[in-house]
Amino acid sequence: MGGDHGHGHGHGHHEPYKIPDWRIYKVEDVPELLTTQRALASQGLKDPWLRNEVWRYDPKYWSTEKIMLKKVFFRGFRYGFAAFVLTVGGTAIYDRIYPSEHGHEEHH
Repeated sequence: MGGDHGHGHGHGHHEPYKIPDWRIYKVEDVPELLTTQRALASQGLKDPWLRNEVWRYDPKYWSTEKIMLKKVFFRGFRYGFAAFVLTVGGTAIYDRIYPSEHGHEEHH
């Protein structure tokens, strides 16, 4: 009774997330982090956790900065533009079927 909460094996669930080996991440592979590492070293400092930021710069995960910006700014653009076209078209059709009473009066 209970306890399993549907997380049992053999129920079509995916394998748990596989954590990549930490040794594949090298600060030297990321120019931005290498600059940070050198700046710290020039002041006699070292960040032992800097390697943990390498994955954030991996194109395998994030692609290039230019592509990421496109994804952020144009996500949903197609649907938004389609909604815009439908709204403008719908408004034009509505205005033809139900013309506005404003502006059609005689001025004395």
